[in-house]
Amino acid sequence: MKTPHKILLDRHQAKTPKLDAIRRSVVIGLNNEDAKTQSLWFSFAPLRLCCFHKLWLELVWPCRRIWTGLAAVWVVLAIVNFSQRDGSQVHLAKSSTPMAMTMTFRDQQKILNELFADRSAPAEAVRPRIFSPKPRTETMRLETV
Repeated sequence: MKTPHKILLDRHQAKTPKLDAIRRSVVIGLNNEDAKTQSLWFSFAPLRLCCFHKLWLELVWPCRRIWTGLAAVWVVLAIVNFSQRDGSQVHLAKSSTPMAMTMTFRDQQKILNELFADRSAPAEAVRPRIFSPKPRTETMRLETV
C-alpha cells in the first residue's frame, strides 16, 4: 500500500519542470544590475524594521512590566489632569474684555500697595548717621600717652 506522502509526490511529479523554469527566471531577474540597484533602495525599509525589532527585543521586551506600569501612571495622570480642569475659568476669560481686566489689575495693585506700605516712620525723619572710622594708630597713641 502507498503512503499519503508517496501519493502526493507522484501526483505533483509532473509540475517539477515548470517550477524549475520559474525558479531559474526569478534567479536570473535577481542577478540583473537594475534589480540590484533597486534592491538597495528597497533594503532600507527592512533594515530599519530589523533595527526597530532589535531595539524592541533588547530595550522594551525585558522590561515590559515596568513600561506597562509607566504607561498606566501616565494614563492616570492624564485622567486626573482633565478631571481637575475648571470650565468656569475658560468661560470667565472669554467673557471679560481686556479693558475690564486691566482695570481689575490696577485695582489689585493699589490694594497691594496700600497693604505693603511702610507706615512705621517717614523716610525724612530718620536719617542715617555718617560714621567715619578713625585710624587705629591714632587711637593707640592716645591710649599710651
